[in-house]
Amino acid sequence: MIKRIVTAILLAPTFVVAQASGPLTVELNKLESGEGSGCRAYFLFRNQTGMSFEALEISLALLGGDGVIERLVTVDASPLPAARTTLKLFEFPETDCKGLSEILLHEIGSCKPQNRDEADCFELIELDSKAAVPLVK
Repeated sequence: MIKRIVTAILLAPTFVVAQASGPLTVELNKLESGEGSGCRAYFLFRNQTGMSFEALEISLALLGGDGVIERLVTVDASPLPAARTTLKLFEFPETDCKGLSEILLHEIGSCKPQNRDEADCFELIELDSKAAVPLVK
């Protein structure tokens, strides 16, 4: 009995991912200089998973031209309705957009599909960039 419960707990996040009908594409669409010394990043979240997300918090590492991490930022992309593309604008203070060489998806702090338990959504996420700076895993 205990073995079954432990197995069910260990497989719960995988079950959510297995139910997804498509990816959650995170696209860096545009970067532009913000007020002062900041950088504005426009992201499109294309949710083709068949699930709405009530929580999605991701950590991004911003790498400078020399490949060294300039800063870590955490952004909250929720909510994300199913079968929709959602535009989110994030401000990165004290960051020069032109000085960025790459943005790395460092980790997913929170991923909770609506009416389901917290899950590991890393495998659901596909990355794309229309900006001159690549978005990578």
